[in-house]
Parts: sequence; structure tokens; C-alpha cells
Amino acid sequence: MDVIELMKKEMLRRKYSYRTIKTYLYCVNRFLKKYNNEPNKINRRDIVDYLNKFIEKEFTGNTINVHLQALKFLVEEILHRPKTFYYVKYSKTSKRLPEVLTKEEVVKLIGAIANGKHQLMIKLIYSAGLRVSELVHLRVRDFEFDNNYGWVRSGKGNKDRLFVIAMKLKEELQNYIQKEGVILDSWLFQGNSGHHLSSRSIQEIVKKAAKKAKINKRVHPHTLRHSFSTHLIENGHDVTSVQSLLGHNSPETTMIYLHIASPKMINVISPLDGLELEK
Repeated sequence: MDVIELMKKEMLRRKYSYRTIKTYLYCVNRFLKKYNNEPNKINRRDIVDYLNKFIEKEFTGNTINVHLQALKFLVEEILHRPKTFYYVKYSKTSKRLPEVLTKEEVVKLIGAIANGKHQLMIKLIYSAGLRVSELVHLRVRDFEFDNNYGWVRSGKGNKDRLFVIAMKLKEELQNYIQKEGVILDSWLFQGNSGHHLSSRSIQEIVKKAAKKAKINKRVHPHTLRHSFSTHLIENGHDVTSVQSLLGHNSPETTMIYLHIASPKMINVISPLDGLELEK
């Protein structure tokens, strides 16, 4: 039984993202090589021992849970074992707040990019709160310039969602499309092969720009999405609106940006300011 191929086919049928499929297959492949077992001979102790090795090596809770989810898919969906077979408590995940850039740092980051096309890509990520995978999969037809919005097609969770087009970017995007001769069904940002740019390319652009701008934070493309969300909250937009633009299923996921936003910007007044204290 080739469980790897069966998993791949089943996940494709369910329209899992490419990234999830790649991650799950990697996790299961690693597990099977470690124990050198026939899939049907896998037992619960194998899974527990395997995950315990990650705990001993102090892997993060998120990493452990990804491996657990992959093995759960294998056991439940491919081997059709009962849930009680693999039941293992999830590892606690970190509650660290995501790192964000100040508005001034966003200006510095963008200003550090000399290449016009590269700068446009980074401005688009920040202006619309896009994931890097969403940016590289944009096509010209996804933009509705007359209505000042665009569409992320088959984003995370295989969902479509709307994003806003910044007024400062609208003309620049239209000029870029016309200058590059990008047709309606083509990728907005094409690589040398005619395919879309890789996510890795965008990551390198952001990394180099952050270094050049002397920003002493761990900056990656997703930092711009976190910054977009936080700055919307600071500008007075409600959580529900931000949730919709980010494509979050739950408002609780979006609420994290309330904790990051500057109290001054969101008009929070300390209770101390209402007390008459002796000088």
C-alpha cells in the first residue's frame, strides 16, 4: 500500500493547499522512515514515542501539532482506524504576539527597495494584507479597478476573499500591467520562466530591504500582513472589518491585533488619567 500516494490524492480531492499537502507528506514520510513499519502495523505507541522525541528536543508546540495532524490524517482518513487509536493530547502552542512594523518602519522598508517591480510587490502585500502565497498567485483578472478591490482566489482554506486596492497603488498597478503587457489571464508578477514568482523570491526581497533599512526586527513578508492588520485597528477600523479582509474564520484570531495596536492610536485612556492625585 502506497500511503503517501493515497494521501496526496485524497488531499488533492479535498482541495487542500499545496503547502499543506507538501507538509503532511513530509511529516508522514519522516515518520515511516523512522520506524520502518508497514503502515498497517503502526500502533499508538509508535506515534506517542515519535512525538515525545520532538518534545525532548524542545521543538515548538506548533511543529509538534503539525506532525500530529499529519499522522492523524494518515490513521483516520487513509488507514481508517478509529479515533481512539491515535488519540494524543495536543501540545500547547506559543501565545507570543506577532512582530509588527511601525508605520515609519514600513516607509523605511519600502524606500530601501530600488527595483520598481519589487517595490510594487511589497507595497501590494502591505496595502492589502496579503499572504506571500496569495501575492504570487494573483492574476490580472483578479483586479476590479473600477470598484477599487481585487480577489484572492482559492486562498487559505480554499476560500475566495476580497481585498482593497489602495488608491495610491491603483494607477501604479495599471501602468505596470500596461507597460509589461500582462494579459488578463496571466500571472501579475511573472518569473523568468513565464510562471509566477516563487514565495522564496519575495522573502529574499523583504529580508534584504529590512537589512538595508536597518530595521532591528525579524522581518518577513508575513510581518507586513501583521502590520497591515494592526495599522487598520489603529486607524479606527473595527475587528469585524479587519477579520473579513484577512479571511479569518473566527474574530478571536483577529482580536490579537487589538493587543498589538498602540493604545494612543486606538484612543484608550488609562484609568489613572481620571484620578485626582496629589502632586
